[in-house]
Amino acid sequence: MQHYPQHPRGPMPRRPGRSVRLLAAAAVALAALTACQPVQPLPAAPVRDDVTGTPVGDTAVREGGDLVMALSAEPDRLDPTTSSSLYTRYVMQTMCQKLYDIDAEGELVPQLATALPEISEDGLTVTIPVRTDAVFADGEPFDADAVRATLERHLTLEGSTRKSELGPISGIRAVGADRVEISYEKPFAPLTAALADRAGMMLSPKAIAEQGADFGTSPVCVGPFRFVDRVPQTSITVERDPLFYDAESVHLDTITYRIITDANIRAANLRSGDVQVADTISPQDIDALLKEDGVGVLQVGSLGYQGLTVNVGNTEGVGEPTGSIDTPLAQEKAVRMALSMSIDREALVNTVFNSWFEPACSPISPDSPYSSAASEACPPYDPEGAKKLLADAGLETPYPVRMQVTNTPDTLRYGQALQAAVADGGFELTVVPVEYSTLLDVQSQGDFEALQLGWSGRIDPHGNMFNFLSTGGGNNYSGYSNPAVDDLLTRAAQINDVGERAALYGQAVELVQQDNPLIYLYRQRNLTAYSTDVAGVETFADGVVHLSSAAFIEPTAEEN
Repeated sequence: MQHYPQHPRGPMPRRPGRSVRLLAAAAVALAALTACQPVQPLPAAPVRDDVTGTPVGDTAVREGGDLVMALSAEPDRLDPTTSSSLYTRYVMQTMCQKLYDIDAEGELVPQLATALPEISEDGLTVTIPVRTDAVFADGEPFDADAVRATLERHLTLEGSTRKSELGPISGIRAVGADRVEISYEKPFAPLTAALADRAGMMLSPKAIAEQGADFGTSPVCVGPFRFVDRVPQTSITVERDPLFYDAESVHLDTITYRIITDANIRAANLRSGDVQVADTISPQDIDALLKEDGVGVLQVGSLGYQGLTVNVGNTEGVGEPTGSIDTPLAQEKAVRMALSMSIDREALVNTVFNSWFEPACSPISPDSPYSSAASEACPPYDPEGAKKLLADAGLETPYPVRMQVTNTPDTLRYGQALQAAVADGGFELTVVPVEYSTLLDVQSQGDFEALQLGWSGRIDPHGNMFNFLSTGGGNNYSGYSNPAVDDLLTRAAQINDVGERAALYGQAVELVQQDNPLIYLYRQRNLTAYSTDVAGVETFADGVVHLSSAAFIEPTAEEN
């Protein structure tokens, strides 16, 4: 066996019954436009230095204390098998360690595993060595059989969004207490990256058996903290777990995640000392916070994206067989292309977000080793061409589109700017604000025409693409199905060569940009603010704020 290679650095209700005119002229116009107007490369973004953490190091810290972190939205269910919210990952990160994690440089590192996986020569057998010194928060031993039980739950639980992340597994078995062997029907290169996220979070077999699908109401994992309670719409509290195998690295007594949806209120609470960490600082506030004493800011580029999902076939809920939605937007890719061509991504980002964010047309970050010219190219901004596509499709303008968005100030500001922008391309966009957790349900159920949400990103493109774009994918909220895209994404997952994979992902992006079930808009910069009275706060490119080793700094004699 050889070691598995380390990652390189570097919904509106559906509108049934409306007749749809599928004209050949629209397809001809679309082909002509994309042929004579080649995609344009995105301009270079402002150069900003990443600041990923405030390590404790030799800093004198005090043991104990209760830290409060402000969350900009309420997490969904605290179940690694079924959750889909970034804010859930913030909370779970302190409670549920994974087989692997990423570090500040984006490298994959062991966590509950003791080394990177070993892979057989044919790529069909993956062996993972695991720790023997860890226990779950309920006292149950962590071992290879617990890994097997967790992964099998991810594969079989109804509603699991992890299944397609783990690839074509044919079997899992514990080889003694400290090794897990995973068998595959075909090689699956993204496994280690998947196990560095929710798919790799290990769950107590006892809690799985006792709680079943209700595991998220009182999750039990291996981690520096354990679950205490949750007050819906208000807060989630975790406390230090004395059973944690590395308890000496944990300093805080408790962490309270307080839901504060308004960015201005989050910033005010940080200034007043009512919270010590605040996620997702608004670009409207960041420049002022950078100048304030007592406040620090972490910033790092994102592996994810914000996008506009168009419902093209999600009629029965995500993961279910797709159906027909009888509207031009759903059925005619020329109409969706027109919508994409109506968006001046760079201008919107610069005006709405003060140039802190970057325009995006792809699920692959330009900073990724899997990026290519094809994945970085952007469809042209051409409102006149967009109106021609709509006219050739026989549609009257302005063509109405109803887009649901989260009810946060920054998102609403962007939605309103987008509303004004696409009018020049012949669209009448209605922006409908929805509470975040409700919007998650809306997209899963398919109760939308279009909606704007994002994805925090993964270090392997498979995690940004397969679930969202493959037929029947666990996060394929648009109900999109294209056998050619399925084939490209499947083949890319079966090889280890970075260049070969990048080429295949680039081809997939080209097809997706023709179909536009998901119109990519911009890429956030992860902005986290913290009190300088605290050390050990970290934010990495996957968007997760790490608090496991955070601590209050011991006051100096002068401060006393």
